[in-house]
Amino acid sequence: MITIPYLTALTTYFSYGLLFVFGQFRDFFRKFIDWWQSSNLQGYAPICLGLEDFYIRRLYLRIQDCFGRPIASAPDAWFDVVERYSDDNNKTLQRTTNISRCLNLGSYNYLGFAASDEYCTPRVIKSLTRFSSSTCSARVDGGTTILHSELEECVANFVQKPAAIVLGMGYVTNSAILPVLIGKGGLIISDSLNHNSIVNGARGSRATVRVFQHNTPSHLEKVLRENIAEGQPRTHRPWKKIIVIVEGIYSMEGELCKLPEIVSICKKYKVYIYLDEAHSIGAVGKTGRGVCELLGVNTADIDIMMGTFTKSFGSCGGYIAGSKDLIAYLKHTCPAHLYGTSISPPAAQQIISSMKVILGEDGSSRGAQKLAQIRENSNFFRSGLQKMGFEVLGDNDSPVMPIMLYNPAKIPAFSRECLKQNVAVVTVAFPATPLLLARARICISASHTREDLLKALEVISKVGDLVGIKYFPTEPKKHQQEKDMIKLD
Repeated sequence: MITIPYLTALTTYFSYGLLFVFGQFRDFFRKFIDWWQSSNLQGYAPICLGLEDFYIRRLYLRIQDCFGRPIASAPDAWFDVVERYSDDNNKTLQRTTNISRCLNLGSYNYLGFAASDEYCTPRVIKSLTRFSSSTCSARVDGGTTILHSELEECVANFVQKPAAIVLGMGYVTNSAILPVLIGKGGLIISDSLNHNSIVNGARGSRATVRVFQHNTPSHLEKVLRENIAEGQPRTHRPWKKIIVIVEGIYSMEGELCKLPEIVSICKKYKVYIYLDEAHSIGAVGKTGRGVCELLGVNTADIDIMMGTFTKSFGSCGGYIAGSKDLIAYLKHTCPAHLYGTSISPPAAQQIISSMKVILGEDGSSRGAQKLAQIRENSNFFRSGLQKMGFEVLGDNDSPVMPIMLYNPAKIPAFSRECLKQNVAVVTVAFPATPLLLARARICISASHTREDLLKALEVISKVGDLVGIKYFPTEPKKHQQEKDMIKLD
């Protein structure tokens, strides 16, 4: 639940309304121009049409320089950002040869493994020499190397489950696995703020989908009770299978899942639980084993554990961990495993090596130091932002901390002003978030030094004053504003 001041909500709606009205006004005259000029469609219907096309042309293209910025180095604590320019009002962007060295607050490099590492990098280079950059084959054909088998064993050991399967892309792990796990006659109960990959996987499964209020166990229980009593639509037969899907850390909110309460409810009603740990595995917990370790939940109580390697492990791909029967079933039925090219061998070696560092199997204490550093950095930065008056979402220990922007004009303003001062941030707006809840998503890394974080706080504070996004500048004003809030899910 996000609270927003009435005045902020009003001005944000007004801003979007103004953009919509003027955009529609311009499109009205555009139709006359297109009609007057000879049409190039030659009888074909336009491919790009509707509100999506309107949103892209009239809103997104105005600020597209804030997204997709090319980089020219590894995504370490500092990286090189390629400068761009436009000659046609931001419709197209051209790269220049100029490079800006920027503090990186946008990459998912939670433990710092995305850059060169004394243990991982030599082993990755050696695997590249031995196995090449790709298997050029699916796992069931010629795409399984000894690294893939070792990786699956490492993942199962790391998350403390009997077996695991690894796939070449994290997004596909959700969107391809869910239709295999459940189908017509089944029920998926999903958190309202689950990732788009889960949404698409649920839609593709043909199962009935119900949504519960974000991170609200009491509403989950209500939805479960009602749907179990009612049964399947029209026939009212019992559900063939019920799966509850939640995330460990919600990527746009930085919030930890209320996992103990949700697990208790799922056990009470005898339903399966599917946990997406894309942003939590490796980043939280005493030994980096995710929210189960952090919140004291036994992994035996989680039926399906999903995660990605793109965040804490500095690589790519995703995994599903569970019982041996489940993994064997997925290896025979999942299209991403049967038809998709297997994960790159050097990427697999990177994951294996980084896991060994985290667990201390490299013979050093660097893994424990990285885990302590990411926790300290995250809590220090979150505390600093809150003290300066920003509205910051999420929980302590989470390396993801969204700063609320709300107004559409403040999205490009915040991003561009930070970049001018060599701080690279990621801004997120509709459709990735609800229309009213635009934000800047800060991602902290263990590779950030205290000096890096102090510089970032200084720059963000200056830009926050300039743009006007310190919604709680002082404690007295904060208490006053809390009286004039509306709540948004």
